[in-house]
Amino acid sequence: MSRRRDPVERADQESTDLYDVSTWEPRSPVDRLSYGVYRAVSYGFRGIVLLVALGITILLLVQPAILVLEQPLLGIFFGLSVVPAAVLAVFIWYTDITSSEPLGLLVATFVLAVLFATFAAVVNSVTRPWFELFGAVGMVFFFFLIVGPVEETVKLLAVRVFAYRSESFDAVIDGAVYGAVAGLGFAAIENAIYIASTVAEAEVGLFTAATGITTVRALVGPGHVLYSAIAGYYLGLAKFNPQYAGPLVVKGLLIASVLHAIYNSTVQVVPDIAAALYPVSPELAFIGYVIVFDLAVGYYLYRKIARYRRTYDAVRDDTDSPPRPEPTEFDPPSR
Repeated sequence: MSRRRDPVERADQESTDLYDVSTWEPRSPVDRLSYGVYRAVSYGFRGIVLLVALGITILLLVQPAILVLEQPLLGIFFGLSVVPAAVLAVFIWYTDITSSEPLGLLVATFVLAVLFATFAAVVNSVTRPWFELFGAVGMVFFFFLIVGPVEETVKLLAVRVFAYRSESFDAVIDGAVYGAVAGLGFAAIENAIYIASTVAEAEVGLFTAATGITTVRALVGPGHVLYSAIAGYYLGLAKFNPQYAGPLVVKGLLIASVLHAIYNSTVQVVPDIAAALYPVSPELAFIGYVIVFDLAVGYYLYRKIARYRRTYDAVRDDTDSPPRPEPTEFDPPSR
């Protein structure tokens, strides 16, 4: 989409200096000062957000860190809890048929997801008591209005801050890859907090308590990867369809948030019903339901990725380089 031009610029044949008439670039000292102030405020705001996120993250990780120092074995459980999510994220990365993504950007996205997850933790903690006043119905609204939208938004922001701006983000499918990595980062810190709090409050032995909660968190982790990969895919579409960038981002977040909320609303109910109707234990019913739900969501994502891969193979010309995406309303002005 070409840049919109003023009538003066459209009528001119590039023979007139239109600076400060219908075009602009930083030339004068005031121009350069204004440009510098804008960039300082822009980057300063991002820096403040990152510092706040880092501070909250450190506070939330105090308990897990102390427990690991006291019981080093607990660190192994933290690691085991993210293995299924990590395997899924690697698989999604592997399905990227275009150029490989830089390791630095993948790591940065993971770290940002860890930091931004703390914002979701704060919002969830502050708002949950108000919804609990209305019982089960209130909790359903909590999942659909708060948990799903907030958690999927912070994960997408982890992609948006750096990876999205990079020239390496040069294909729609890259959005799914970075989204999956963001989901992995979110699952990592969430699992650490849940495992630490459960072990700290448990009245049984460390191994018994850690084994049970680690198993549960290992099953939950892949969901975070899937939801944010879906939202990330639509973020990729937004980058290459700038005229519809906003609606595409909203669509991705809506789908991811609704799937997330459906899972949270049903995971405590459906397994109990299944255990009551069939000769299976509640634990086995829980495991079965989570696997089936994730397979269904995973199949939705797989179909999108598979279609992209088929189309890419059908139209690819090895002599062509990938087109450079056009800027959207989310991008800062280029220098």
